Amino acid sequence: MSGPERTLVLLRHGESVWNRENRFTGWADVALTGTGREQARRGGDALRAAGIVPVVAHTSLLRRAIHTLEEVLGRLERRDLPVRYAWELNERHYGKLQGKDKAETEREFGPDQTLAWRRSYANPPPPVDLDDPRHPRFDARYADVPVEVLPRGESLRDTGQRVIPYWDGRIVPDLASGPVLVVAHGNSLRSLVMHLEGVGPAEIQQRNIPTGIPLVYRLDEALGVLGQRYLAGEEELADGIAKAIQRP
Repeated sequence: MSGPERTLVLLRHGESVWNRENRFTGWADVALTGTGREQARRGGDALRAAGIVPVVAHTSLLRRAIHTLEEVLGRLERRDLPVRYAWELNERHYGKLQGKDKAETEREFGPDQTLAWRRSYANPPPPVDLDDPRHPRFDARYADVPVEVLPRGESLRDTGQRVIPYWDGRIVPDLASGPVLVVAHGNSLRSLVMHLEGVGPAEIQQRNIPTGIPLVYRLDEALGVLGQRYLAGEEELADGIAKAIQRP
């Protein structure tokens, strides 16, 4: 007889101000839009309707993820839920692209190079300098992280190299206690999807995670995937994926 199933919920934060403006956001700490907050509330309602109530949540240190989580927990009436905050779940650091919109980047570097930075697995953008205000060392939240560990510009592969050790060391132990909710970002969550499903670099380039729609995994005791589904109707899911494809 197989052991008990584990339930994992991955949720990309709701639409942010820079999502709407089509800007490379990365570690820039921008707010949710009103639409983003509504997406988060709908995500919480979807979890409640599915009867999935997490016992613990993990999120990044960026407020668009934190505020999404707060909206979800409000809909679940679980504002007392234990929450673990981790810089390792932050979005991919976009280096010198952070703050630029996609059109501006294409004009400066060309559409092919821009697409390579956006979609390739191992091609990082130009890194920020140590004295660039976009370097995380200037943010007090990362004061305990060695400067040489803080990213200056990351590929998806680089992002996974911090996300997966956090998964193994912090998220996996929580799964034995009940459903676990991870609220994070497009690329930190794609790193987890890649790891969970055994997806290769070519396939992950075609995977897009929509904002605000819970992605539920059923895992066996060895963390093999038994099944996965988005908690959304076909039209809502298709619209969310289409928007994710267009954004940096």
